[in-house]
Amino acid sequence: MNSVGRTLHRVSIVIPVYQGEHTLGPLVEEIALLAVPTLTKDGHEFQVTEVLLVHDKGPDRSDEVIRQLAATHDFIRPVWLSRNFGQHPATLAGMASSSGDWIVTMDEDGQHDPSDIGGFLDVALSQGSQLVYADPVNTPPHNMLRNGTSRLAKWVFSTFLTGNSDGVFQSYRLVLGEIGRSVAAYAGSGVYLDVAMGWVAGPTASCPVRLRDEGARRSGYSTRALLSHFWHLVLSSGTRALRMVSALGALFALGGISYAIYLLVVRFTTDAVPQGWTSTMVLVLVSTGAILFSLGVIAEYVGVAVSMAMGKPLYLIVGDPKDGPLGRREHKMPGTS
Repeated sequence: MNSVGRTLHRVSIVIPVYQGEHTLGPLVEEIALLAVPTLTKDGHEFQVTEVLLVHDKGPDRSDEVIRQLAATHDFIRPVWLSRNFGQHPATLAGMASSSGDWIVTMDEDGQHDPSDIGGFLDVALSQGSQLVYADPVNTPPHNMLRNGTSRLAKWVFSTFLTGNSDGVFQSYRLVLGEIGRSVAAYAGSGVYLDVAMGWVAGPTASCPVRLRDEGARRSGYSTRALLSHFWHLVLSSGTRALRMVSALGALFALGGISYAIYLLVVRFTTDAVPQGWTSTMVLVLVSTGAILFSLGVIAEYVGVAVSMAMGKPLYLIVGDPKDGPLGRREHKMPGTS
């Protein structure tokens, strides 16, 4: 307890950094305002005690910016990864390195407003929720194609893969510290972060926020990366996709039997063999495509299982590359002048 009898909630902020050279500085300056005890609207007291900047080996000079920020602010904690692993593994690496009562994850590009953190905490405490997602009240600042495909992907996931239409997945989220660190400890290779947290966290909640514009910064997600992101979401969602494959096979088998019955009926009622080569070829091609698709899904599941069995790490934390053998710093040998 502090001097006025309130519980101080310690908050760790995890920011995966890929292209943050021009956006990290202003974002950290906003966060610095919360590095002292701060009251939420509902009267809860919190303080950002650490900001973990996880360097995910991006193409710009984000590493130098991280070092400068760490030298300026004592609450900045750099986390260095051995190579580029992606946003979710980088986020999990930051979670594993955190120590706060709560963990907030946010993007590096400035579209997430740190002043909303108090609202997240109020929602979590009022609803007794261990996991709170941002629920944007405005259209995300992306192009129409990306926004549309994002909504479609979330609808497919919530409708067909989990059956939970209440989830609002966002990279801006607040999670109970022990939940986040536990997920980071057991999550395997290829895991989708939100699915992994859904395995152990209770009912989720959402907090309305307004997303800010990313400015001139180009998104780090290519079309290929977004498709890979969605595929990891599918593979992490459990065995429901496999059950859908089985249902697809049963559907085509039923269609094949129905078509065979149709051919027999036509043969014995008209005493003629229907030509039907076009429809037969269409049926063969569609069926073959369904089989190949099914085998592809199964092969992906096998690949994930093999990666986990071989011990493929989700991420690897190392020291600051600038201080290591690759850092190009000259060190004199003992006894030399």
